[in-house]
Amino acid sequence: MRNILITVMMMIVMALLFTSIINNGGTGMRANIQTHGTTANTNITNLQP
Repeated sequence: MRNILITVMMMIVMALLFTSIINNGGTGMRANIQTHGTTANTNITNLQP
């Protein structure tokens, strides 16, 4: 029973860490990827043949 409780608690902590790192409002990894992707798209669009 104790092992199951520890496992469940560790999974909850990992889920909280994951959501705080990936989706941390305007400073998370998701926002960082979005910003860099937008910049890359703009640079590619502005290329002249």
